[in-house]
Amino acid sequence: MVPVTYYIALSAILFAIGVVGVLTRRNAIIIFMSIELMLNAADLVFVAFARMYENLDGQIFVFFVMTVAAAEVAVGLALIVAIFRQRHNIDIDEINSLKG
Repeated sequence: MVPVTYYIALSAILFAIGVVGVLTRRNAIIIFMSIELMLNAADLVFVAFARMYENLDGQIFVFFVMTVAAAEVAVGLALIVAIFRQRHNIDIDEINSLKG
């Protein structure tokens, strides 16, 4: 059986990669992918602790987090497509207002 500390370490690495992606990238799609990576890192910790304590509460919480993440992706990508159609660019630095 793999110790929980390995899962926590992997989750911390994935979360750190996500944070670096959000802070350094200027492309909106890459930023959304980095946010999803951070959510998946948190999900990994929930599942690891749920398995360690032999309780399903963590796995149920992961199900709800994945549902909210899917809705966030749908809305976020719809906004990105709408902005791209209007401005022909999705660079975060050039999008300074949502005025039409």
